[in-house]
Amino acid sequence: MMILFLPILIPLLTIILLLIVRKKLAYQHILSVLSVVAQLIVALSIFNKLGESTILVAQAGGWPAPFGISFLADYTATILLIAVALLALPIVIYSIGFIDKVRQQGGLFVLYQGLILGVNGAFLTADIFNLYVWFEVMLISSFVLITLGAAKQQLRGSVKYLVMNLLGSSLFVAAIGLTYSQLGTLNMADIADKIMKQGSTPLLNSAIMLFFIAFGIKAAVFPFFFWLPASYPTPPIAITAFFGATLTKVGVYVMLRFYSLFANMDEAFWQPIIFIVAGLTMLFGVLMAASSYDIRKILSFHIISQIGYMLMGIGLFSLIGLAGALFFIVHNMFSKTAAFMAAGLIKRFKGSYDLNMLGGLYKSKPILAFLFLIPALSLAGIPPTSGFFGKLFLVMGGFQSGEWLITIVAIVVSILTLFSMIKIWNEAVWKPAEEKAVEPSNQKLNPLIIAASFAMTVFTLFLGLTVFWTFDSFTEAAAQLLNPQLYIDAVLNNNRPALN
Repeated sequence: MMILFLPILIPLLTIILLLIVRKKLAYQHILSVLSVVAQLIVALSIFNKLGESTILVAQAGGWPAPFGISFLADYTATILLIAVALLALPIVIYSIGFIDKVRQQGGLFVLYQGLILGVNGAFLTADIFNLYVWFEVMLISSFVLITLGAAKQQLRGSVKYLVMNLLGSSLFVAAIGLTYSQLGTLNMADIADKIMKQGSTPLLNSAIMLFFIAFGIKAAVFPFFFWLPASYPTPPIAITAFFGATLTKVGVYVMLRFYSLFANMDEAFWQPIIFIVAGLTMLFGVLMAASSYDIRKILSFHIISQIGYMLMGIGLFSLIGLAGALFFIVHNMFSKTAAFMAAGLIKRFKGSYDLNMLGGLYKSKPILAFLFLIPALSLAGIPPTSGFFGKLFLVMGGFQSGEWLITIVAIVVSILTLFSMIKIWNEAVWKPAEEKAVEPSNQKLNPLIIAASFAMTVFTLFLGLTVFWTFDSFTEAAAQLLNPQLYIDAVLNNNRPALN
């Protein structure tokens, strides 16, 4: 299945071409847009092929599993590939019109493609060491993006980002070593197969715990979340939007994959831990958002809070719980990106992210008020937005499983999220502009950033309005996760060339 290599090869080739035309900014714009369009077409093609074969597998270099590096696309990985390509297109267009030319010429679009390369690789790989490599590709690209422009606040924020992510990478490497020492393999399907047949050991359980701590750091879960609000608000908001949509979601995806393959066999041990971390992540994130008056920080804190909902779905590990978690991941990727884009437009027009300095937006720029309203309603879970359905499925899953405490926490956090969104709306949009408020800029807003923000808002609306047609795919993805034997058989038994 050579098509599985294209989501990696396309951004890699684009990086090479962008370096060749690095002095021609217009060519970089065209190449970047064409690249994400091509990636979207490939992701949709992979999704279409899943109808013919439930899980697609490719073996790098023709080496059979578990000796070579395996790549796998099931419904979970492919849905996320599509989501990343869909949101990358508006972000690239938005960045062309929003980010200054110095940063663009400093390698912005090369780094975007490097980030996409790492994200796509992490979604598709079926090998733990290969997964580590893709995480490092993401770390390198994202660290340079945070520091691009070398503003003082960026450099300060980048220190916490780098230190915590290097700690996560170190734990990741330690867990890889323990796993290999116990099982003699790093192929994820082979590991799952051996655990099923041989059972676990204390060292192997320690390795799985280290994996979850490493991924928890990268996903910004409690208590490892403090690096995110210190670093995400520092670069230009287009970069922040890309980070918020992808980096933490890859951490959640890998936790979901590992729980499905390795940890669910000891559900009595892992489920309470997942629920405790999920609940505390929700609460701490939303309470910190409620106390902030900077739009970027409020939205960044809500990234943390909403990671808790995704962890809740993992802990439920039921059909509706997992389907709800996957739906919530995609909803959050779209809604959060749209909200950050709208916040960037507000800053461009009003000159500040500080709610105390804003006001009167509904009169001066009603289009900006609308572009913020839709993702804000979605993040708060107001029907009929995608956020409402994502939370509804998780709450239904919680009640069906009898997990009352985490479900009540999810409902309370949703109400507090609504409070934060109302606060932004009242302060930035609805209240009259005061004398201390920043006066509206005479600068015309670039049509590119308006169009990109509008497109992201449309994606958010579309996901909610078509939920009863699209949710079957999320349910199919959840069914595959609930049956890890499908994953094992696909990797170990399919596409294996005969040994001579």
